[in-house]
This record gives sequence, C-alpha cells and structure tokens, in this order.
Amino acid sequence: MTDRRLSFGLAIAFAFALAPGGARAAVDAGPLAALQLQLASVADHAPGRVGIAVEDLATGLTSGVNADASLPAASTIKIPVMVEVFKQMEAGSLTLDRVVHLEERDRDWGWGDMAGAPAGTGKTIKQLLWLMITQSDNTATNMLIRVVGRAHINATMAGLGLHQTRLNDYIRSETDTIRYALRTSPLDMVALLDKIARDNLIDQWSSREMLAILTGQTHNTLLPVPLPKDVKIAHKTGSLHDTLNDVGIVYRGEEPYVIAVMTTELPDLDLGRAFIRKVSRIAYDQFGRFATWRQDEGIAAFAVGRPRNASAGALVAPDEAMWNASPGPSPAPVLDAPQ
Repeated sequence: MTDRRLSFGLAIAFAFALAPGGARAAVDAGPLAALQLQLASVADHAPGRVGIAVEDLATGLTSGVNADASLPAASTIKIPVMVEVFKQMEAGSLTLDRVVHLEERDRDWGWGDMAGAPAGTGKTIKQLLWLMITQSDNTATNMLIRVVGRAHINATMAGLGLHQTRLNDYIRSETDTIRYALRTSPLDMVALLDKIARDNLIDQWSSREMLAILTGQTHNTLLPVPLPKDVKIAHKTGSLHDTLNDVGIVYRGEEPYVIAVMTTELPDLDLGRAFIRKVSRIAYDQFGRFATWRQDEGIAAFAVGRPRNASAGALVAPDEAMWNASPGPSPAPVLDAPQ
C-alpha cells in the first residue's frame, strides 16, 4: 500500500446520519459520496425492509444503507456453510471425494433435486458443494451442515468477527421460523466475500476454489441482469417467502467491487427483484466513475484472485473447470451407514 493511499484512508471521514425516510446510512464525505446518495435515495423508496453494502476492492472504501442490520439470510447462509467445509478440508478432516449419504432428516422440499432422491443416495463433498452453491439445493446443504456441524459453522463466523451471521437450524423452508434461524447482514456478507477475493479466507487454495464455485452460479436473475453480459460475477442468491437477497463479487474491468443487497418483508417478490437490479446498476455505473478517481490518485488496480476472463493474465482457481460443469452421476444408492 502506498503512503498516499494510507494518508487518504486516514483522512476519510465516515459518519452515520439518517437517510431520507429514516433509514440509517453510512455517509462518506469522500469519493463514494455520489454512490452513497443514490443508495440512500433508492432505499428510501424500497418495497420492504432492505440492507445494502458495497466495497471497492482496490481501496477498501465502503458505502451502504442499513449495512449492519440483521436480516433473513435465506440461501446466502450457504456461503458460511461452504467456508466451514473448506476450513475442515484444510484441517484434514474432510476431503472432496468423501461420500455422504442422504438421510431422511436432510430433506427440504423448498428447492433442489436431492429432496426427491432415495434415502442412502451418496454424493461426494465436491458434488454437494456444487449443488449447494450453484443450484442452491437445500437438501444438499443440510447434508453438509450435518457433516461439519452447525456449532462449528457459527464458531467460525464468530471467529471472523461476523456476529450477525448465525445458523440456528437446518434449512426447513416450509416453516416461517427459518427467517429467524438463518441470519446475516450485508456487511458480514461483504466481509466474507472480501476475504475470498483477496485469497485470505482459510488459505489461497481454498479462497480460489470458493471463488470458482461462486462464479459457476446458475441463478442469475438478480444482480447480473442489468449488467453487461461479459461481466463476470461470483455470487450467491437467496429467496425465502417474502425475502430476496443477492451477494457477490462483480469484476468490473479494473474496478472490481463486492456488493450485498438484502430485502425482506416484500409485498411482492417482483418488487424485490426490481430493487436489487436497480441497486446493482447504480453500483456498476458509479464504480465506473470511481475508477477514474482511483487512477488519478495513483492507486493500483485490484488483481488478486480474479476468475477466468475477468481480465488478461488473471489468476484463477486451479480446479475451476470442475466447479463449472455438471456434478456428474451420483454413486449408487446404498443403505445409509453411520458417518
């Protein structure tokens, strides 16, 4: 980091003020002021309760509205589950080729083909990760939660300082209590994704593998919709009853940024979709302008951990190809055995 950037970082003044309509917004007196004003304005007309956090990866500067609010995580909670899986792999207690067998208690009928699989169906850890993130399969997620343990997931999140992120139950989408059992905040999600983007979450290999999985996302109806088709996004969506979320890393040329948009208490999911897409486009446009400021300040572009095709010569996960293809056939169904 240059002395100039250090001096600038120390000079930035952040304060909290009431945005229009009473929403609490982080007000940045520096180069993200225009973005902050637009986010506060759009949040004032939000269709429900919302939270937004956005971070420029090159500088670490952030902006947001209700960014630290505890909100229903829905399927974005699957990122912390993935993190714990990779943490236990790094510790040597799990491997990608370990086979886990479906138990009746794992089933959730809210989303995913695994819910209808026969009891005893086996999937490798690799296959379950792929299904959990790219297909958002709830039953695959519950299988992984059972393997790594909810207490371990929560302890890892607390150890990272993410105190709004809690997994207090398995995914049971048929009950409304799930909104209270799965919680996070936009800032927590941005913090996790920031570490992945910087190769700092667990270790470099784990960070790049998680980035590759997130880049293989197949649910692309929220953050990606208003952006150019060639923009690479590593992200995870979440949908539950009256809740819609999308959190991710957007590789906008030399100005990549992390964004988390969370909405709940929506009267209509279409209104939530329109809101998330509008915020996504605002951030994309503003970071285009921000790139000019950063270059004028002599601050280097961010390059660590970019996915393939995000820029020339980008660093990628060594196993990216396996996360961007079908998980392949399952092992033959067998009678379940103790894990």
